[in-house]
Amino acid sequence: MTVLNEWFFPRGTLTRDRWECVVDGNTPGWTYTEVTHQGGTTVLDGRDSVFDGPCDVLYVGAQEPLTIGGSGRVAIAEARTSVRKPSRYIARQDVPVELRGTGRDSRQVHNFGTPDGLDAAALLVCEVITPAGNGSSHPAHKHDDPVPGRETELEEIYYFEADPARGSAAPAGADAFGNFATYSSGAGEIETRALVRTGDIALVPYGYHGPAAAAPEYDLYYLNVMAGPERAWLFSDDPGQAWIRSRWSQASVDPRLPYGRAVETEGAVR
Repeated sequence: MTVLNEWFFPRGTLTRDRWECVVDGNTPGWTYTEVTHQGGTTVLDGRDSVFDGPCDVLYVGAQEPLTIGGSGRVAIAEARTSVRKPSRYIARQDVPVELRGTGRDSRQVHNFGTPDGLDAAALLVCEVITPAGNGSSHPAHKHDDPVPGRETELEEIYYFEADPARGSAAPAGADAFGNFATYSSGAGEIETRALVRTGDIALVPYGYHGPAAAAPEYDLYYLNVMAGPERAWLFSDDPGQAWIRSRWSQASVDPRLPYGRAVETEGAVR
């Protein structure tokens, strides 16, 4: 029997010790990925807000020590591996930024931890900014049935933040939110239908997921952490939604993007 929102965790429900939220091997049904979010900074420059474009990133190889100190907020994404890769610092200006989709499907993706951007052992990590009223993780897709060259098996974590849209007249304390959905595939039953706010986490062990939709008055951000037996992001669109991707060439990227700095997209600088 499918349990509604079984894999959705509102802010505070995954708090452990001094960590704001923890997803690891103690989470029932979770195998490959671990992610934490805590007060504190490293030697990173950081940024004022997750909506201010990319941030600098530090990749630390397996079995390497990590010390965090100071004040601020830091997200730590982990994946189980026995393979040791060299540590690497990625400056903010060197983070690959992609404008994906067009029209109301436009979003900004920071590909600092994907295979094309980082030589990591197991992790696939990126950030997505979805402007107010737009949809991302769209069309709905899955990566739970490993087929060589076509689809890989990857668990996925979504950590959300929401904020009043730039230039909006939202009052102080406005309840910023977005929407997120998952549904079942042949790999298992899952159903998430949730309003998502800052600090909320949705886990996707399997199944179709999307869209992550920003409400008309609020921008939506999420940190994606994926891992599985193979470090490759190969997915299958829901057959009933796959047509959406083919329509992107008929519209323009949302002019509100990019947030933070100019990026290259489809061979041109925007």
